[in-house]
Amino acid sequence: MPQITKRAHSSTDTREGRFDSSARSPARIGQIVLGLFWCIDGLLKLHPYFFHHFVSAVIEPSATGQPAVIGHPITWIASAIRPHQALFVIAGVLTEVSIGIGLMVRRTVKPALLVSFAWALSVWLTGEGLGGLFTGTPDPLTGILGTAPLYIFAGLLVWPRQRSDSGPGFGLLGERPARALWAGLWLAAAVLWLFPANAAANAVSAAFTGAPAGAGWLTSLHSDAARAVGGSGATLALVLAVVSAEIGLSVLLGRATRTALAVSIAISLAFWVLAEGFGGVFTGQATDVGTGPLMVLIATQLLLLAPNPARVTRTQPQPLHATQP
Repeated sequence: MPQITKRAHSSTDTREGRFDSSARSPARIGQIVLGLFWCIDGLLKLHPYFFHHFVSAVIEPSATGQPAVIGHPITWIASAIRPHQALFVIAGVLTEVSIGIGLMVRRTVKPALLVSFAWALSVWLTGEGLGGLFTGTPDPLTGILGTAPLYIFAGLLVWPRQRSDSGPGFGLLGERPARALWAGLWLAAAVLWLFPANAAANAVSAAFTGAPAGAGWLTSLHSDAARAVGGSGATLALVLAVVSAEIGLSVLLGRATRTALAVSIAISLAFWVLAEGFGGVFTGQATDVGTGPLMVLIATQLLLLAPNPARVTRTQPQPLHATQP
C-alpha cells in the first residue's frame, strides 16, 4: 500500500507540473481571485454603450493633455480602431475572459499571466493614459498609477513557484521587492496628499460628490460622505498623508506589518466605495473593477505571508516570510 500511495503522488506531481498548486496556498487563492477580476473586466465591456462609444469614451480621453510623445500614439491607435471598434471590443472581451479562465486553471496560469502583463501594459497606455502621470497631479483617492499596473503587481505576486522553493512565496518579486513596491505606493500617496490639488478645503468632498454612482442609494451615500467631510479637506489630507506614510514604512521595515496591511485594506475599500463608486459598475460605463479590489488582493496576499506575532519569540526575531499565520 505505501508503494501505491507513493506512485499515485508521483503521478499527481507529473500531471500538475513542478509548480506548487495547493488549493489552499495564498498564491493559488490569489490566482483564482485575480482570474475572477479579469473575467469581470471582460464582461463589463459587453455593455452596448462600448460597441459605439469605446473609442470616444475610453481611448481618446487618454490622449487629452498628454505630451506629444504619448498623446500622438494614443490618437493614432484610436483612429485605427474607430472603424472596427465593435470588433475590437469583442476581441478585448475574449482576451480578458480568456486570461481570467487561464488563471483559474492550474495548467495555464503562467501563460495567462504572461498575456495579462502585455495586455495590462497596452491598457495602461491606451485606456488609462499611463495613469495621468503626465497630465497633472495623480489622485490618491482613485489610484496613483491607475488600475493596469496593479494587475501586473498582483500577477507578479501570485506567479507560481517551484515546489523545491523553500518558504512561502512572493511570486517572481521576492519578499523585499514586494514589500518595497507596496510601500512605494503608500509613500507616494502620502506625498500626493500634501499637494495643493489634493489638500484643498473641498478637494475630498468634491471627489466624493463627483464619484460615479449609477444608483440612487450610492449617490445618496456619496452626498452624505461629502457633507460629512465638508470643508475639512486639508485636515483630512494631512491625516491620510500620515496614515499612508505609516502604512508604507511599517510594511517596508517589517514593523507592525499585519496591522498596517489590515488598515490599508480598510482604507482601500473605503476609497473604492466613496471615491470610485465600486469602479462605476452601476453606470454601465465601467471598464474594470477599479483599483480598490486589486489593492485589497495585493494587501491580502502580503497579509497571508506576514509573520504572526504570536509565533515569533522575542529572542528570535524573524523576517516577514519566516512564519505564516
